[in-house]
Amino acid sequence: MVTSLGHVGIICEDFLKMRDFYTRVIGLTVTDEDPDRGSCFLSADPENEHHELALGEVRGPDHPAGPRPKTQGVGQISFIVESLDALKDFYQRLLKEGSRIDNVVTHGISCSVYFFDPEDNRIELYYKTGYIVKQGFSRPIDLEKQSNEELLAFSKSFEASQGPFQGAKLPVGSA
Repeated sequence: MVTSLGHVGIICEDFLKMRDFYTRVIGLTVTDEDPDRGSCFLSADPENEHHELALGEVRGPDHPAGPRPKTQGVGQISFIVESLDALKDFYQRLLKEGSRIDNVVTHGISCSVYFFDPEDNRIELYYKTGYIVKQGFSRPIDLEKQSNEELLAFSKSFEASQGPFQGAKLPVGSA
């Protein structure tokens, strides 16, 4: 039985630039790395989880360890932040860094910033609100103009209008 998602791996064209971004901008800690293999393991909470993100360097077909193509097709990688203030701080850091912001929304259950890392992987930073709102839902928010209280009240307002979680609608195991 699967108990949780362990980690996500990204194979990078510019390994050092990606390592810099995830340590300096996002604030992850390098727990292990092997520069000769072009691999780096990063954690938001090294005391409890060795790594949530693994970075690997692209390798061509002539590499002694074999080819390793760039990651393709990942919809997004999401990281939880501890507070709305932390989300706002990250948003400002991303703007200062010149990161391309995709959107800033509430899903009711969370307030989220979607952006692209240096190799155009879509990343989400989000704060869990604790509210119960059926998903597939989002509304724009303004982290610069709305107070934390306004953001939480706006997010909570969708509990009544959007309804609770719905669970599976299609039979599980049928393809």
